[in-house]
Amino acid sequence: MNEPQIWTLIGVFTAFMLGSLTLLIRQNDRMITSLRGELSARFEGLHEKFEAKFESMDAKFESMDARFESMDAKFEAKFDAMDAKMAGMDAKLDARLGTIDRRLEDLDKEVANLATRFWGSR
Repeated sequence: MNEPQIWTLIGVFTAFMLGSLTLLIRQNDRMITSLRGELSARFEGLHEKFEAKFESMDAKFESMDARFESMDAKFEAKFDAMDAKMAGMDAKLDARLGTIDRRLEDLDKEVANLATRFWGSR
């Protein structure tokens, strides 16, 4: 083989290698693009599933909030009723204690009068 034939072989080999490399890069690009599309579709499906789950959880929490609010309203009504009842009982107790206090004052005056009569007459 002479020198022009060697340079021709080198050129052919280089062209073959560059062509092979180009084909390999294009094929890898197509595979990556298709895998990217598949992964994107899978992630989109997962996103939709999670979104549906989150929406159902939100609905459950909203129903629980409504139930807690109704229970809170019931308890508030019961506590208000108990407060009113206790206020009435407090007023009755104050009236009774006032009556007992007046009676004790009257009794104290009578005992003081008796003591004055009994010990004062001696």
